[in-house]
Amino acid sequence: MLYFIALAAFTATFLGGLFALRFKDKLHLILGFSAGAVIAVAFFDLLPEALELAGESYDSGFVIKIVAIGFVVYLLLDRLVFAHNHSHDEESEVGHAHRGWLGAGSLSIHSFLDGVAIGLAFQVSSAVGLVVTTAVLVHDFSDGINTVNMILRSKGNRREAFTWLSLDALAPVLGIFAAQFFTLEESTLGLILALFAGFFLYIGASDLLPESHHNHPTYWTTFMTVLGMGVLYLAIQAVGH
Repeated sequence: MLYFIALAAFTATFLGGLFALRFKDKLHLILGFSAGAVIAVAFFDLLPEALELAGESYDSGFVIKIVAIGFVVYLLLDRLVFAHNHSHDEESEVGHAHRGWLGAGSLSIHSFLDGVAIGLAFQVSSAVGLVVTTAVLVHDFSDGINTVNMILRSKGNRREAFTWLSLDALAPVLGIFAAQFFTLEESTLGLILALFAGFFLYIGASDLLPESHHNHPTYWTTFMTVLGMGVLYLAIQAVGH
């Protein structure tokens, strides 16, 4: 099953990138949907699973604090380590390229951690693994979109975008197999999922939402965000039952 899931993760990321290359003029709608999807994953999937798995060892207040820590950690990585700037001011061509590479690299690292999360979730049970897999596959699709978008908007060409897309698509596969070499207790995995919930909340609220609204009417992008949340909620409920 993990071999199939690894292939699915690769395919989801790759299809997301190809979709972005094909529909560049509609990216604001795609990103609006992705924002809603990622935020829904955090609220309706990762956080409930984290509370359930960590509940026997940690109280809910502590788990919520881990979510907040995840949010802050990703914020610091985004702003200080990866130098991600949400400003759209003109920069030099080299500055644009470096920002695109750093942004795409951060998404690839995150995709690797997504793969690790899948592998660790299956150590708990197949049911938990499938729920986390569903969440990650949807997020991988948006990762592919955003990887391509970061390169293209940083004045990169299609070849550079395709190269980074390939790296990002391989990242969750490597993460899934890396997770086979160690094990974690359920409570520890619950805290890791809480950390991921914080990551996803930051990505949805700080990266995808602002980018979807930039220089575009907010009516349709807002509709797509709400639609993304609704679709993911129904998908998560279906998998959970």
